[in-house]
Amino acid sequence: MSGVETVEKPRRNVELLLLLLAFAVSIGANTMKGLQDGTAFGSDFWLQEALLAVPALAIHAVLRFRAKYADPLILPIVVTLNGLGLAMIHRLDTPQTDYGNTQARWTVVGMVLAIAVVWFLRDHRILRRFTYISLIVSAVLLLLPLVPGITAGEINGAQVWIRIGGSTFQPGEVAKITIAVFFAGYLSTNRDLILLAGRRIGKLQLPRFKDLGPMVVAWLAAIGILIFQHDLGMSILFFGIFISTIYIATSRVSWAILGVLLMFAGAMAASLALPHIRLRIDGWLNAFSPEVYGRTSGSSYQIVQGLFGMANGGLLGTGLGQGRPDLVPFSHSDMIVASFGEELGLVGLFAIVLLYALLVTRGFRAALGARDSFGKLLASALSAAIGLQVFVIIGGVTRLIPLTGLTTPFLAAGGSSLLANWIIVALLLVISNAARRPTAQGPLVADDGHGSARHADLAQPGDTMTTQAVRTR
Repeated sequence: MSGVETVEKPRRNVELLLLLLAFAVSIGANTMKGLQDGTAFGSDFWLQEALLAVPALAIHAVLRFRAKYADPLILPIVVTLNGLGLAMIHRLDTPQTDYGNTQARWTVVGMVLAIAVVWFLRDHRILRRFTYISLIVSAVLLLLPLVPGITAGEINGAQVWIRIGGSTFQPGEVAKITIAVFFAGYLSTNRDLILLAGRRIGKLQLPRFKDLGPMVVAWLAAIGILIFQHDLGMSILFFGIFISTIYIATSRVSWAILGVLLMFAGAMAASLALPHIRLRIDGWLNAFSPEVYGRTSGSSYQIVQGLFGMANGGLLGTGLGQGRPDLVPFSHSDMIVASFGEELGLVGLFAIVLLYALLVTRGFRAALGARDSFGKLLASALSAAIGLQVFVIIGGVTRLIPLTGLTTPFLAAGGSSLLANWIIVALLLVISNAARRPTAQGPLVADDGHGSARHADLAQPGDTMTTQAVRTR
């Protein structure tokens, strides 16, 4: 992986201006919705905006003190997406539901967690010390929904939630962060071994059998999620994070090919052995068949209704608050992309996709600028996680691939998804700050002035003297 030169300027004022623009987008969307139901500019209207703006400005203030060189685009992009999601979820609320206010509360909690991460995690390389602990934590988080007593049971065909008090929580959303830490830590340590060892067959450099361990573990974990939790989306996401990370670490196509073959073999076996996977694939392939559309289990009703809704929106949409996205099941969560497609049209949907593309690009930009291999891989894995999640859910809603139960980051209703994604944003901000800040010049002396013991702990193969000096700060 090659590094890039970055402009060493804080750019916090640029971030503030973009944040104001993000608030304007959110207020505009909420106003359009409020004008339809007569709630515009009431006390609830301003409270909803304050629940987004105040913690967002608090993150901005913390960045000025603790990470002033962080990427100035990441936070405004996320606030824009979160604000649009809140407006749409409020718009889809009925007198019997309160998804909008629940999402607003989770937004505040997620932003507070992001502030905590930026404040306390000043050096992302500390996470490398928890490489194998992260693997254990990931396994525990993934197993929790299967533990009697705390499991919330099967909801909408998947067993991925636990019950905490009166609420449900999806531990797998947090596990995608810890698994990214493990992959980054493992591959940054063993990258050279993977690159140099192995047998070459033609143009393919195949890894040694004993180096296949992490890939086999990731494959088994993905298949386990599919078999025991019936969660196709999270299964694809976990294995996709690993494949993308190992490809970025090694630049070897052979690993990516091997990974895709393993994933394809697992998906084929699951479709043959598991009825719910077979029904889902059949619903995807034959969505417009009357028999598939009308059956009680594995019906294509949801995806077809979403496609009709987006077709009704056309190029410019029906206008926020003027469509009928409520006719689509789970229009506020799994199918919120279809809701936006109907009311904002193809243009609005493209704008949202563009925001996601820009967010993922800034994440990879932080990875390129990072001065340590762990930071590069962690930023890449987290960016890939967001990109893959967006691709899987939008691909499912538009019938490019089978529909899964993943949420659209920051847009769809879902507290655990919102918390996890705000933590990912905080980590990307921390890494981008390390990537963009000026490089220190000077002797290799630890902060405590007692030689290079601390430096030795953090030193990594291939570091330059300048990079090692930065580690001691």
